[in-house]
Amino acid sequence: MRSLLIRELRLALRSGGGAGLGLAFFLIVVMLVPFGVGPNQQTLALIAPGILWIGALLASLLSLDRLFQSDSEDGTLDILSLSPMPLEQLVAIKALAHWITTGLPLVVIAPVLGMTLNLPEAAYLWLIASLAAGTPALSFIGAAGAALTVGVKRGGLLLSLLVLPLYIPTLIFGAKATSLAADGLDPMPAFMLMAGLSLFTIALTPFAAAKALRTHLN
Repeated sequence: MRSLLIRELRLALRSGGGAGLGLAFFLIVVMLVPFGVGPNQQTLALIAPGILWIGALLASLLSLDRLFQSDSEDGTLDILSLSPMPLEQLVAIKALAHWITTGLPLVVIAPVLGMTLNLPEAAYLWLIASLAAGTPALSFIGAAGAALTVGVKRGGLLLSLLVLPLYIPTLIFGAKATSLAADGLDPMPAFMLMAGLSLFTIALTPFAAAKALRTHLN
């Protein structure tokens, strides 16, 4: 497990679709918002939670299409499927590696970018907490989508169409928790709903993705 996780982390960073690309995309999205909506500080503070979450969501999509595709093309996926490791475990490790190289850097940089959108000080802790609890769900849902589209040429657009509707509940509750904290209200109910949804997703999606991979390999 450790060897496979290290391999996935190295491949993600070497391919250029890991932390650097995700952070660059996240930065571009957030920095362009003031140019589009204007420099009004109250308006920026109002939309900041949603913009930060949308940016994180879109950034997590960037490297999903290669999650299984490259291994399928070079035969590595066939070899891994014959190993004692269950495919469910393989999916979980790949999704974890995706989160470490893509989701975790977004969690770290989000408070800095929140300053550019005049995010209220009370919301920073909940922004970090909601992204830390919600971005793993994005990676695991994305892994299931990537497993469904493995072997499909130019399946990046199809992958986006499959996973974006499934991202919406996490987006709603994550942005809502941050927004409630910014308004001085209790964000715990929205945060708990998102955390529960994230745990449910992490528990379920490896089995769905493994089923899709077995169908592809057979």
